[in-house]
Amino acid sequence: MTIETRKSYCRICTAYCALDVDVDVDAGRVRTVRGDATDAVSGGYTCIKGRQLPYQMYGPARLWQSQRRQPDGSFAPIPTAQALDEIADRLGDIIMRHGARAVATYSGNAAFNNSVALPVIRAWHQGIGSPSNYSTLTIDQPAKIIAAVRHGVWGGGGHTFAEADVALSIGNNPIVSSLTLPGGPPGTNPVKSVADAKRRGMRLICIDPRRTELARRADLHLQIHPGEDATLLAGILRVILTEDLYDAAFCAEHTDGLEVLRAAVADFAPDYVAARTRVPAEQMCAAARLFAAGPRGYASSGTGPDMGPHPCLVQHLIASLNTLCGRHNRVGERIPNPGVLSAPLPRPAQAIPRELLPPILSYGRGPASRFRGLRQMFEEMPTTTLAEEILEPGEGQVRALLTVAGNPAVAVPDQRRMVRALDDLELSVCVDVTMTESARRADYVIAARHSFERDDVTEFMDMFYEVPYAHYTEAMVEPEGDTIDEWELFAHLARRMGTSIELPGGPLDVAHPPSKLDVMKLIRPMTRIPFERLRDVDGGCVYDELDVRVDPPLEGMEARLQFAPDGIAEELATVRAEAPDAGGDPFTHRLICRRLGHVLNSVGHEFPQSRAKGHTNPAYMHADDLADLGVTPGDLVEIVSDQDTVIGVAEATDEIRPGVISMAHCWGSAPDTEVDVRETGSPTSRLVPTDRDYDPITGMARMTAIPVRVRRLAVPR
Repeated sequence: MTIETRKSYCRICTAYCALDVDVDVDAGRVRTVRGDATDAVSGGYTCIKGRQLPYQMYGPARLWQSQRRQPDGSFAPIPTAQALDEIADRLGDIIMRHGARAVATYSGNAAFNNSVALPVIRAWHQGIGSPSNYSTLTIDQPAKIIAAVRHGVWGGGGHTFAEADVALSIGNNPIVSSLTLPGGPPGTNPVKSVADAKRRGMRLICIDPRRTELARRADLHLQIHPGEDATLLAGILRVILTEDLYDAAFCAEHTDGLEVLRAAVADFAPDYVAARTRVPAEQMCAAARLFAAGPRGYASSGTGPDMGPHPCLVQHLIASLNTLCGRHNRVGERIPNPGVLSAPLPRPAQAIPRELLPPILSYGRGPASRFRGLRQMFEEMPTTTLAEEILEPGEGQVRALLTVAGNPAVAVPDQRRMVRALDDLELSVCVDVTMTESARRADYVIAARHSFERDDVTEFMDMFYEVPYAHYTEAMVEPEGDTIDEWELFAHLARRMGTSIELPGGPLDVAHPPSKLDVMKLIRPMTRIPFERLRDVDGGCVYDELDVRVDPPLEGMEARLQFAPDGIAEELATVRAEAPDAGGDPFTHRLICRRLGHVLNSVGHEFPQSRAKGHTNPAYMHADDLADLGVTPGDLVEIVSDQDTVIGVAEATDEIRPGVISMAHCWGSAPDTEVDVRETGSPTSRLVPTDRDYDPITGMARMTAIPVRVRRLAVPR
């Protein structure tokens, strides 16, 4: 056996940790993986999930052939080319009878880690004339993009974690989630990154209802009551404004609406905020003063605030906090990461007019959903409406769904309705590496290539790294079985259906699909570093030659950052008028979302080492709550929202206060499947409605801080 070590990176999540991959050259198979200690960003770090990639690739769940559902509900292998012929014919028939809007796609998290899949899918939709493009983007953190558009985007970018004197992290735990967001603690090698920052003197403030792994490392942890992020941030802004701790010169030159914001937060006095958030007033004031003192730093957030109440308001307040304290790069400062794959455009020290922002930073302009007055965002439709768009008859009803590397049966809120919708489709197609809960309900399951069987580049993270880093990986081995790359599905369908795929660099030749490298170049025709050069580097690389400085303001561009765009003052007044959460009947607890380090959403549940860490998503509760309920760890509890009921496995923790439950999402199975929750977990998405208690701009459902009541399950299941 001849072993050759090759450089690649993990694509289970967006941390993209660099890997050394041991390949058995004789067999053409990956044997083992480990962290690449020479990589300048990840430095040899990997998580338990990434180290099990060979099992994902060769384990018993792997799909090597496409499958077609039989009349009895079972699946039988089918050549992929034949499956695509049949799918194209059925799509054409559906478009002829119902119109192009009847054809939809849903892209899961893994699709974001395929460097060309999402742009090709968007272009395919344009080619067939359907706006029905859905993804996890609109049920994860859409409020961040809304806030960027409403508040404004600063051309010179913001401060980074690597240079921060103070960092404020809200509802984010990158030590477990490996989530990297601008200005926040990096998800790549997170423990070392935080430790290094603290050694050089950075002060860390965490806002989180749970004493997370990151919060334990914080200088100040504000243990907020779930769902009160807007209240606490309004209070912090008030302290900074009333004590004149803000950057008055920057605000005067570059912003509008400061006095409107000042008036809108005036009633969020420290004692009032403390009563609602259960964060002591003196602690909140200390956090405000510490953050304002800087002088460099950034406030950032994770999924928590975006999944809670008032997400677009919360993200706007975070953006306003950064602007208020002047946390933006100024003329002549070096931009730490201008984007290796970005076009070499000016980076001026000013707000960018909304009309000049790329389409991905747009909302409210495109086609309308048939539900709740919601509109297209980021060139996508809101996923919280997808089930209704399938189930509700009439013009525009979705009749075909192509699911790409996703699992809507467990990921999308209002699970019962989503599963009914999947079963109601005329045509359901899933392309994935394994038979997921969603795939088991499909008409066709197209076997996808594993990430080690395809070329990729760190496209999604290009602007999120703190240094100009990129990693191009070629396929580690030749693909086995009858599999395709996800983007190829749409190229093949376009050829069969006679439609086009127009990309920024020109049309994709669907009759003779090019190499993946050529597709990358069509998607990003102007990059600071050519793709060929990235490909020829063995492993990841920091391109320090990209010394990009913040430009002076461009003449004639008059946009300003907005503290009080339409709706902000009114929504703050709504928050102020809300009754404080006193607990009690009928809902005694608040269920918050969390991550578990050994899995990522619905990925990794079958990995052996991950299962050894746990094979359910426990209902973590404070010991006092368990005692009051007469429950001991390991007992089953019934968790009831105003939407539905799930069963959880009780577990004690001192990370949360009484009255709070912490559970990971994307576990469990479909409602019509009898399972042992101790073995498969429980789907918290079942507790969440999509047609009430939602954000009016994004339609985002309340997926954390969910009001629930809990009781010991009298009859064990």
